[in-house]
Amino acid sequence: MSSKPIRAVAVAGARPNFMKIAPLLRELASRDRFETFLVHTGQHYDQAMSGGFFEELGIAEPDANLGVGSGTHASMTAEVLRLMEPLLQEQEPDVLIVVGDVNSTLAASLAAVKLGIPVAHVEAGLRSFDRGMPEEINRLMTDAISRWLFVTEPAGEVNLRKENVDPSWIHFVGNVMIDTLLANVERAKERDTLERHGLEPGGYGVLTLHRPSNVDDADHLRKLFSVLEEIHQEIPIVFPVHPRTTAAIQNKLGGRPPALRMLEPLGYLDFLRLLMDARLVLTDSGGIQEETTVLRVPCLTLRENTERPVTIDQGSNLLVGTDPDVIRAEARRILDDDAKEGGIPDLWDGGAAARIVDVLERDLGAGT
Repeated sequence: MSSKPIRAVAVAGARPNFMKIAPLLRELASRDRFETFLVHTGQHYDQAMSGGFFEELGIAEPDANLGVGSGTHASMTAEVLRLMEPLLQEQEPDVLIVVGDVNSTLAASLAAVKLGIPVAHVEAGLRSFDRGMPEEINRLMTDAISRWLFVTEPAGEVNLRKENVDPSWIHFVGNVMIDTLLANVERAKERDTLERHGLEPGGYGVLTLHRPSNVDDADHLRKLFSVLEEIHQEIPIVFPVHPRTTAAIQNKLGGRPPALRMLEPLGYLDFLRLLMDARLVLTDSGGIQEETTVLRVPCLTLRENTERPVTIDQGSNLLVGTDPDVIRAEARRILDDDAKEGGIPDLWDGGAAARIVDVLERDLGAGT
């Protein structure tokens, strides 16, 4: 076999991407065959949402930072596409590795396939079946142009087969987000996060809220905060506030903050420590549905759909929508010690990155 290196460009752009890319970078670095070039698109551009993650997760400084920043979906996608093309022409990789469903994922993938560079999509096949979600469009389009589709749960493979993807291109490998969680859970236990915020294990809830469907409509957001404030009267609700939600509170609610325990965005280890001992979690985040499943923490998902059905079928997650009466009733059940018990999905075992790199090395190594 030739010893010519396999050149990979890996792309991350937003906070969830960093947790997914970290185990892949470690695994690629451990293989002699690979040379890896990391691109940070800068889609999440503030220190609270991205900067500290590199150090916490042991990711080396990116080889390139595109500095795209915030903007409309069209402007972000266009700018990443424009900047990625010359970078890929210069690097001439054998594969582009993208993760998740953010605008950077789609834009980088488009740039690559136009240049004849095959794309490996990690976390492929997830579907909410709600095309009003920007992430759903990114998932559909990225999967349609990718050569390797690495799925986290059986539903991903089912969805891709229904979309007539070549079955040999689909690989059920597990969940790289969980690779990162399992690699860091002991480090997180050593954090003094609860002490710093005056919290007791099992004596608080955690809220995250950032989806446009939840925060962009003032009446809807006001109703959500109202029921959450009710729950807060029974158990403190800790709310690390996403910048998008901070802007919504200022612009749509007249700047009146909800009567919750509001925090600045937390680093990965502090947030993981917060999740581990929560009595319940309320969220509209996809990744947190997965993390709470593995941590076996009761999770109420404040959405009408989820692209991660395994967290409901097997995990500790419940899809409660945004009806205040339903949210109130399900929170009450958890506080009354009647929470749903969940298990751990197949292959969510910390080995997803190794399985992904095994496939890439097998398929790309023979021709290099």
